[in-house]
Amino acid sequence: MPSRRERANAIRALSMDAVQKANSGHPGAPMGMADIAEVLWRDYLKHNPSNPSFADRDRFVLSNGHGSMLIYSLLHLTGYDLGIEDLKNFRQLHSRTPGHPEYGYTPGVETTTGPLGQGIANAVGFAIAEKVLGAQFNRDGHQIVDHFTYAFLGDGCMMEGISHEVCSLAGTLGLGKLIAFYDDNGISIDGEVEGWFTDDTPKRFEAYGWQVIRNVDGHDAEEIKIAIDTARKTSDQPTLICCKTTIGFGSPNKQGKEECHGAPLGNDEISLTRATLGWNHGPFEIPAEIYAEWDAKEAGAAAEAEWNQRFAAYAAAYPELASEFKRRMAGELPADFAEKASAYIQEVAAKGETIASRKASQNVLNAFGPLLPEFLGGSADLAGSNLTLWKGCKGVSEADASGNYMFYGVREFGMSAIMNGIALHGGFVPYGATFLIFMEYARNAVRMSALMKQRVLYVFTHDSIGLGEDGPTHQPIEQLASLRGTPNLDTWRPCDAVESAVAWKYAIERNDGPSALIFSRQNLPHQNRDAQQLGDIARGAYVLKDCNGEPELILIATGSEVGLAMQAAAKLEEQGRQVRVVSMPSTSVFDQQDASYKQAVLPVQVGARIAIEASHADYWYKYVGLEGRIIGMTTFGESAPAPALFEEFGFTVENILETAAELLDA
Repeated sequence: MPSRRERANAIRALSMDAVQKANSGHPGAPMGMADIAEVLWRDYLKHNPSNPSFADRDRFVLSNGHGSMLIYSLLHLTGYDLGIEDLKNFRQLHSRTPGHPEYGYTPGVETTTGPLGQGIANAVGFAIAEKVLGAQFNRDGHQIVDHFTYAFLGDGCMMEGISHEVCSLAGTLGLGKLIAFYDDNGISIDGEVEGWFTDDTPKRFEAYGWQVIRNVDGHDAEEIKIAIDTARKTSDQPTLICCKTTIGFGSPNKQGKEECHGAPLGNDEISLTRATLGWNHGPFEIPAEIYAEWDAKEAGAAAEAEWNQRFAAYAAAYPELASEFKRRMAGELPADFAEKASAYIQEVAAKGETIASRKASQNVLNAFGPLLPEFLGGSADLAGSNLTLWKGCKGVSEADASGNYMFYGVREFGMSAIMNGIALHGGFVPYGATFLIFMEYARNAVRMSALMKQRVLYVFTHDSIGLGEDGPTHQPIEQLASLRGTPNLDTWRPCDAVESAVAWKYAIERNDGPSALIFSRQNLPHQNRDAQQLGDIARGAYVLKDCNGEPELILIATGSEVGLAMQAAAKLEEQGRQVRVVSMPSTSVFDQQDASYKQAVLPVQVGARIAIEASHADYWYKYVGLEGRIIGMTTFGESAPAPALFEEFGFTVENILETAAELLDA
């Protein structure tokens, strides 16, 4: 029977061979963590290679995602649908083994990792989802949600500030089923980390409220087993297992050095490594007896079958809960949601309130929240400003995790990456909020939501210079352009309560990517619409006000500037001008419409166009062209009341009239 070391050496061999064949990659981390992975994956991890989406599987996250050949080797060896040819195609175009693990490419990869620190943040999200889902569905004698989240992370993850944000919260929430393995090898790309990273990491995590297991030899299987057993017995604290490892373990000339961190070992060094490890097999060659020892398909099928029996008993005792659990884990919305949400939109249109769109958003939450038990909301310490708390909110805490609202604290980046983990886990539709300007802190996690095509809802309030006296540090300028430029992210900036409700409905129903909902601090006037216009809001842009015949001028606006455009259009009509007003709450959704609809809204023959938005001006050239004009921001804002700022920066009826005259009379 192959020894543990021989089984771990299979990971080392596959990793160094794949990196060498690609002439690109990071062999050091997989070689250094192979012994830890062998113990965890063979002795503890509950998973089914034949069904990677088994509901109660343990979640495994490789936060130090540059070491991707570690997880690819594990998935291949344990029996996932990832063949040896896939490993040979490591880092090649359209392969299922990309340079960093990517969700949706490789069966068994739970999340996309690579941007350091976000993997452990996703793991915290997985663990939160497990705890909340269990509190909502488990009943005495029926534990249908009962799994662990395991994460590997290295020095880079520890240095990234997001690790502080999320690990602090994990300790506060007592996430006892979160177990993290710290690959303490002392090496990063620039060399030995002692020149720039001297934190006492165990003390740091103890201060967060974690159980810390120190000084584990990451190459000693018995020490690793004892540490995991200890971690699994602790139910009220997450655990950090600090493993001392040697990066590039087995490489006689490069182990323990930065040379093996991010570059192939080289053919000569690989030959020496094979000899050092006693691995007498060719490239990508794994003996049958080692494959047999690694194969987890039979054990995985048994684990899933055991859970299916437990779930059948649960369904017999609690049929409605069981049905609800299956619906939520499938990512399906309640059957009556669309109908009830549409009815609410009709009510809002009839009511015609002039309110801030952030308040309109809260009203939507009060209407939609009771319809969506899968909602798991939150805010980065700004609930009273973002207005994300609704009447049915109940906070999630260590003592009672059955709620539906997360108090994330001042952790915009951490909140966003945690929501990615919650969405990936399944069973929830997460939303989280902050000011639009602080999207900058969360930016990379928002990008990861889009990259992974996850239904994550971002609520960004205080959307422009209209927030007023807090000044340019808090007034967003370039943020909307940044969000709109992100592939697969739908960004909505509604102009009133009706558009706000439509934006929420669209974002909730979308199941192939995230949405950013941008709301105002100040009140916005209601706009009257007929039934056609009401339906067209969901197409991203529509004609809000039209003229008789073909327009000679089109005003395009979003958010708070739509009301301004409507006022200006009325004045221009008095002057005998033929003016159309287009409200464009979502540019990306409009861009997805067919050519005939886009022509109907923005006819190409009408070149006289003015875009009006209190955000970065340059974005709007794609809609007005070189012939048009843009009333927007080209500088940062100022500290003053909102009305004074709008006048100062030209967001007035008078400026629109002057710009129109200049354009039409040229």
